[in-house]
Amino acid sequence: MKVTRALVGAVGVAFMGVGASLLTDVRDPTGVLVWLGGAVALHDVLIAPLVLLAGLVLVRGRVRGPVRGALVVMGALTVVALPVLLRPGRRANASVLPLDYPRNWLIALAVVATLTALVATVTALVPAVRALTRRRRSPS
Repeated sequence: MKVTRALVGAVGVAFMGVGASLLTDVRDPTGVLVWLGGAVALHDVLIAPLVLLAGLVLVRGRVRGPVRGALVVMGALTVVALPVLLRPGRRANASVLPLDYPRNWLIALAVVATLTALVATVTALVPAVRALTRRRRSPS
């Protein structure tokens, strides 16, 4: 586990280095810093508390983890999609954003919800299946 954690950490640091090198090409770094600060604030003020509250209120037991994970992924997808979701009206150049982004965003949310439902179902059923197999194995 330590090797995997170190490898993932090294990849993360490498990606941060790539991001920092890309910042050197930006003409107005204050705009980027404001955007990054806004993303952090949006996460810390809105997404994280809502995910924790929803996981606490809506879900009990073993499925709380998968539901919270799905809410985090859905929140991240929504934050990433916000610029194209909130863009009003038609574009002058149709090739700039050629896809139906609201529909694709909803499809992505539906895929996350479906996979979460499958994982939650399996997670909830595993203890029952184990108990059933133990009963069958034990001598009467």
